[in-house]
Amino acid sequence: MKFGLRSLSFRVVTFSTLWAVAALVVIATLISALYRDAAERGFHDLLTAHLYSLVTTVGISPDGALDGAPDLYDLKFAQPGSGWYWAVEPVSAGVTGVIRSPSMTGGIAAPSVAEVPFDSQFQRLYQAQGLRGEQVDVLENDFILDANNRIARFRVMGNRSELEFQISDFETQLYSYLSVFGVSMIAVNALVILFGLRPLDKVRTALSQVREGTASRLDGKFPSEIEPLANETNALIENNRRIVERSRTQVGNLAHSLKTPVAVLLNEGRAMGGAKGALIVEQASAMQQQVEHYLQRARIAAQRDSVVYRTPTREALQRLVRVFRKVDATIELAFDEPGREVIFAGEREDFEEITGNLLENAMKWARSRARVSLGEKAGAVLLTIEDDGPGIPEDKAREALRRGRRLDESKPGTGLGLSIVNDLVREYGGELRLLRSDLGGLKAEVRLPGPG
Repeated sequence: MKFGLRSLSFRVVTFSTLWAVAALVVIATLISALYRDAAERGFHDLLTAHLYSLVTTVGISPDGALDGAPDLYDLKFAQPGSGWYWAVEPVSAGVTGVIRSPSMTGGIAAPSVAEVPFDSQFQRLYQAQGLRGEQVDVLENDFILDANNRIARFRVMGNRSELEFQISDFETQLYSYLSVFGVSMIAVNALVILFGLRPLDKVRTALSQVREGTASRLDGKFPSEIEPLANETNALIENNRRIVERSRTQVGNLAHSLKTPVAVLLNEGRAMGGAKGALIVEQASAMQQQVEHYLQRARIAAQRDSVVYRTPTREALQRLVRVFRKVDATIELAFDEPGREVIFAGEREDFEEITGNLLENAMKWARSRARVSLGEKAGAVLLTIEDDGPGIPEDKAREALRRGRRLDESKPGTGLGLSIVNDLVREYGGELRLLRSDLGGLKAEVRLPGPG
C-alpha cells in the first residue's frame, strides 16, 4: 500500500494521531491540574490541623509567659532545617517569651499585616523563605489565650519545596505513562486503520491487473461498503468490452464492403492502361491506404479508453527485422535487442504497423546501413530506427509528417508512411521525433506507453 501525502491511509493515520496527541495533552494537563489542586488543598489542610493542635497545647503562665510543650507527632518538626516549623509569639502587652519547634533554629521573617492582611477568621497564608533557602507556606493565626484577652500569634510552616517536588514527580510519572500509552495507542490505531483499508489496496491491485490485461474483471470478495464499487466497475468494464467488440465488428463490415469496390477500381485502372489507367491505379491505391488508416484509427480510439492491452514487442520486432533483411540483402540491418522483454500497452497490430512503416522508410533511403534499437525509459517503450541515408533537414521534419507530403519524388511511395506512424503514435499518447542519426541519415525516435 502506497503511503504518501495523497494516500488515504496517510491522511487517516495522521489525523487520528494528531487527535490522539491532542487528547492526551488535554488529559495530561487536566489530571496534572487536578492533582496539583488536590495536593495543595491537602497541604493547607495539614497546616490547619497542625495549627489547631498547636493552639490546644499552649497557654499563659501566671507571670504572663507563654507556656506549653507542643508535640505535633511529626518528626520533621524535630529535625533542624527540615522546612517544617512552628512558632508561638506574643502579640499583646503582658505576654512574654517565644516558643518554637526544635526544627526552627532561627527566625523566619513575616510580611507586615498591611502587605498580607488577616481574613475574617483572623488567619493569613503567605510564602516565605526557610532556614536553608527552601520555600515554605506559612499559616498564621492570632488567638486569645485567657480571660484577660491576652493574644499570641501562632505560625505553622510547611515545606513548599517538598510539595512542588511531589507534584513534579507525579507529573513526570504521569507524562511517562501517558507517553507509553499514547505511542501504543497510535501504533495500534495505525495498524487497525491500515488493516481496515486493505480491501482498497485489493481493489487497486485488481484494477491494475485489469489495466495490464492479466484479468478481465475485479474478482474476489470485498466488504459490503466496497462491493457496490466493484460491481459497478465490473459493469463498466463489461460495457466497454461490448463497445470494443461492436466497433471491431463495424470496422470489419466496413472494410469488407469497401474491399471489393476498391479492388475493382484497381483492376480497371490496370486494364485501362495509359496515363488515365495509371492515375486511377494511383488514386485507388491511395484510397485503399486512406481507408485502412482511418479504420485503424477508429479501432484504436474504440479500445484506447476501455481495456489496455499488453503486447510483448521483442519477438514482433525480431520477425520484422528478419523480413526486411530478406527484402534487401544489400542493406546491413542491425538490431540492438533489449536485455529483457519490453511490453507495449497497446495491440500487436498497431506496434507492427508503426515499426513496419519506419523500417520500410529506413530501408528505402539507407545507402548501406540501418539500425533498430528497442528499450525502456521512465516506464515507456523507446523505439529507435535510423539509417545512413540523406536524412531530413531539421526545418523539414514537421513538413515530412504531413499527410501525402513527399520531400523527394525520386523514390516510389505515397508520402503516407510517416504520417500514419505519427497519427498512430499520437492516438496512444506517445511521441514521434525525427532527428539526425549518428549514422548520418534520419533517426526516428518513437516513445510509446508501457504497462506501468
